[in-house]
Formats: sequence, C-alpha cells, structure tokens
Amino acid sequence: MPDTRLPDFFEFDSCLSEDERQVRDTVARWVDDRVLPIIGECFEKERFPMELVPEMAEMGLFGPTFQDYGCAGLNNVCYGLIMQELERGDSGVRSFASVQSGLCMYPIHAYGSTEQKQRWLPDMAKGRKIGCFGLTEPDGGSDPGAMKTRAVKKGGDWVINGAKMWITNGGIADLAIVWAVTDDGESDPSRDRKGAGSDPSLDRKGAGSSGPEVRAPQGGGVIRGFIVEKGMPGYTTRDIPHKFSLRASITSELFFDNVKVPDANRLPKAEGLGAPLGCLTQARYGIAWGGIGAAMACYREVLEFARQRVLFGTTLDRKQIVQVRLAEMARQITASQFLCLQLGRLKDAGKMHHSQVSLAKWHCVRMGLDIARDARDLLGAGGISIECCPIRHALNLESVITYEGTESIHQLIVGREITGHGAF
Repeated sequence: MPDTRLPDFFEFDSCLSEDERQVRDTVARWVDDRVLPIIGECFEKERFPMELVPEMAEMGLFGPTFQDYGCAGLNNVCYGLIMQELERGDSGVRSFASVQSGLCMYPIHAYGSTEQKQRWLPDMAKGRKIGCFGLTEPDGGSDPGAMKTRAVKKGGDWVINGAKMWITNGGIADLAIVWAVTDDGESDPSRDRKGAGSDPSLDRKGAGSSGPEVRAPQGGGVIRGFIVEKGMPGYTTRDIPHKFSLRASITSELFFDNVKVPDANRLPKAEGLGAPLGCLTQARYGIAWGGIGAAMACYREVLEFARQRVLFGTTLDRKQIVQVRLAEMARQITASQFLCLQLGRLKDAGKMHHSQVSLAKWHCVRMGLDIARDARDLLGAGGISIECCPIRHALNLESVITYEGTESIHQLIVGREITGHGAF
C-alpha cells in the first residue's frame, strides 16, 4: 500500500503523467515550505500573504493553461492539481490564483482584443498586475439577470454606474473585469447560450443553457464585459472586514460613480450572460479540485493525531469508530480524486459540459466541508485552535460552498440536465 497519509487505494498517481505528478509535487513542496508555516497567523490577523504572489508567478501558477503571453502552457489536469495543492494550504491562496487565472485572465484571453491581451496578460502572468471579477451585486448573487450595474454609451466611451459585492482581490486589483447591462440593442440569444470564447469544451449546449443563469437582464438590455482600471475617476473599492471565513483573502465592494471607460476597454466578444458564466465555469472547475485539497489536509492532520492520542489505554487509531470515520474520509477523497481527474481529461479533450462542473463543484466542496467538520470533532477541544487546520478549512469552505454558484444552484443545474426541466 502507498503512504497512508495519502488515501491512494487505487493508485491515483499511476493515472497521472510524469509532468502532472511533477507539477503537483512542486506546488505541494512550496505549500509545505511557504504557505503552511504562516497561514494560521494570516488567517487570524485577516491578512492575505502578498509576499507569496511573486513566487506563485515564478512557478507559472497564473493562467497556467494558456500557451502564449508568457504562460506555462499546462493541461487542465495540471491546473486542477495546482488548485488542489493551493487549497490544501488555504482557500484564500487558491482563491487568489483562481480569480487571477479563471476569472480575469480567461475573459481577456477568450473575449478580449489582441491589444487587450498584449497589454494585460504578460503582466498578469508575472503577477505584476492583479485582477478581480465584478459580477455579484449587493442585491443579486445567484440571479445575475437581476443585475443593476449599467453602462451607457456616450461617444467613444462608456459610463458605468453601480456596485459589486463580495469581490475577491478587489482592494488590491489593478484591473476589474466588470459586467454591466447596456442599452445598445437586443441580446443575441445564441451568445446568451454560448459565450464560451476560446474554450470549445463550453460549447456543448453552451455555458449556461436555459434557466435563470442565462435569462435576459430585467428591463432588457445586453450584458457586456469591461476592463475597469484602478485610478479611473469614480471607481472606488472598500474592503469587507470582520469575516469569519476566508480571512486570509481580500474581499471587497466595488463602486462605480459615472466611471468613464473607453470603448477600447470593452471586451469585444463578451456579450450576453453566457460570457460571465463561461468564466465561472473555468473557476468552478478549479474549485472542485480545491475541495479535495482541503479534505486531504484535514485527513492527514487527524490521522496523525489519532496515531498519537491515547484514550482509554490505547491510541485513537485502534478504536473502531475512529477507523470507520477515517475510512469514510479516505473513501470520499478517493472518489473525488477520480471524479475530478475524469473531468480534467474531458476538459482537455474539449468535451466538458458545464453541468459536469456543477456536479463536481457541489460534490467536492460538500465532501471537503463534511470532512473538515468531522476532523475538527475528532480533534476534540483542541480542534477549535488555529494551530489545527480543520477549523480553518471548515470556516473557509462555508464560503466556498456558496460562492460561484451555491450548492442549491448546482443541484438544480444537474437536475435540469437530468430531467430537461429548469426548476429555478
């Protein structure tokens, strides 16, 4: 049997290429050496470890699947393994990389002009420019069709008014990918249903299919994407303090008060709700892998504890109930690994469907949260200490299970795929 710290009952590693194993192991060593020694303090003090960003860039962790603009050109399984290891460190670290890559670099790469790609992507790959993704609003999370932020065309510019809420990296971002309703024509239904940009894997029935995820904005209009730059007059941000989750991550509000954005900053191929949903599909893919990483961290810690903790004359790992609970963790992690591996293979083959990503995000984050909670319980009273990782992962995953599609939304997406009926 392999090292029992890693629940690898079915030789998962044998299903990976040498390059995939090398990428994972390189990031894993970096997480062990650079993230784990400081992340507890960062979480406690509500500090994102910005000092790690240049190192992440040096390893090629930003936009790693792109073949150009200074990116690493890795496959999607490698990307998933990167997200797994980063979240094994902390959701805040994985969220930073996920937003930079899947929600900011991806829309520029998929929907942007050549000039926009040349201007932004090389610096973003090197971590010299940080991005954020402005879709969620104070009055709208699961229903982006209720979007109130508006962009009005005036001459060669667009004037944006509105607000965005719960935006990762917002306070430190050099650019924001902002989605706003425009009044310059009727929405193209084919774009609403696709919006897949350069990723053919999103074109099988489109990025969002039917239902509230792709319905037209209330009051009509077309949703478009814009690059809003830090320092543009009228654009301000405010960080959200006193969080009990994702404390090692920056979460912000974005405000737009007559922000004048040149038409050159409009993403020319980003039209309709399918465009931002295509970005979310990219990020949700990485989140699914991240849930595995959080679960693995909790499993490893509680297994080591059970081997050392003596209760009623023997170590906990000799107790039936503890073995059953450890076995259940191993079962869930093992199943999730192979689910995500197949998802990655489908994505690399251009066959991935958004409902498959929904099932994976729903399953893996729920799995990670359940294991984190159970591991905290097995650790006893000491499990509530920041010295133990399960309470930190459990608190983080309470956010991860909500953002980029709540658990209920993903269940309904899968239900719609099964029955053919939207029940939103």
